[in-house]
Amino acid sequence: MTTTREPTPPERTPSRPLTIAQIAELAGVSPATVSKVVNGRSEVAPETRALVEDLIRAHGYRRQKKRPTAAPLVELVFHELEGAYAMEVIKGVEQVAREHDLAVVVSELQEHQPPARGWIEGVIGRRPCGVIVVFSGLTGAQREQLRTRDIPLVLVDPTGDPGHELPSVGAGNWSGGLSAARHLLELGHRRIALITGPAHALSSRARLDGFRAAMDAAGVPTDPALVRQGDFSVEDGLAHARSLLAMPRPPTAVFAFNDAQAMGVYQAAHELGVRIPGDLSVVGFDDVPMAQWLIPALTTVRQPLTEMAAAATTMVVALARGETPPQSRLELTTSLVVRGSTAPLAA
Repeated sequence: MTTTREPTPPERTPSRPLTIAQIAELAGVSPATVSKVVNGRSEVAPETRALVEDLIRAHGYRRQKKRPTAAPLVELVFHELEGAYAMEVIKGVEQVAREHDLAVVVSELQEHQPPARGWIEGVIGRRPCGVIVVFSGLTGAQREQLRTRDIPLVLVDPTGDPGHELPSVGAGNWSGGLSAARHLLELGHRRIALITGPAHALSSRARLDGFRAAMDAAGVPTDPALVRQGDFSVEDGLAHARSLLAMPRPPTAVFAFNDAQAMGVYQAAHELGVRIPGDLSVVGFDDVPMAQWLIPALTTVRQPLTEMAAAATTMVVALARGETPPQSRLELTTSLVVRGSTAPLAA
């Protein structure tokens, strides 16, 4: 009669990480199976893969003396790959990658937030020198899978608080929201509508908080009826602007939390015969190249996307070399760019 040995559960963390052979013994599988999991190979049953990953997290993994060579590439991961925002980020990553003879692999997660399970296996199999995740996040298990394989991870424009253990690059979103509000208040506007980003986005919350701080300082209440939650798309800017401009007392200004939403506001204003800036002032956020070519040119808060991406790539290169970046949490300055879409409130 053949008996099947049950895997030994991890009861304690040893003083030293385990080898592939030791992990295999604990899991009740062959060393070859553990090696496939470690190297991101696909031909392992999901239950077995999960067991081996749990053991690696619990005990650690001691590599062989000869460490596998990382491929000369950077993995760049977007939640959504469309629009000028993504192009500006790619430009910044490419600038630094080119200097170091690195290729760039671009992934789009689309509805998978955080990334689906198969994504991390593909990354491990490619063995990049580092991963840059833009406006998205990874699960704790996925971060640990990268860490145990010495694949550096840096976040750009993180959706949540990355903590101090994860390197990240962001922008001054709070000060950006503050400057947008102050600009519109100085022009005499009081009924200012907001089209925000998703509730889970740290950047959107910070822009809203900065805006409210300026309004509170001026003694002007923020009307909840004028605050609409969007998803950073042209379509939601259009839909919310149509609704706002159809109100009995429409706003005299709109602060859209990105330039794509501001473009949607322009479209709604055109449909309804509302003049920008004569009847409605509009402020965006990002300052993508197209902003200066809208008619009228868009007043917006400049977020240095290309510089943010370049800084994140520089971090990845340093981490891949075993160096410690000077800062693990970098915030670049935003600035208001005043153009033709804002004007004093008409008497």
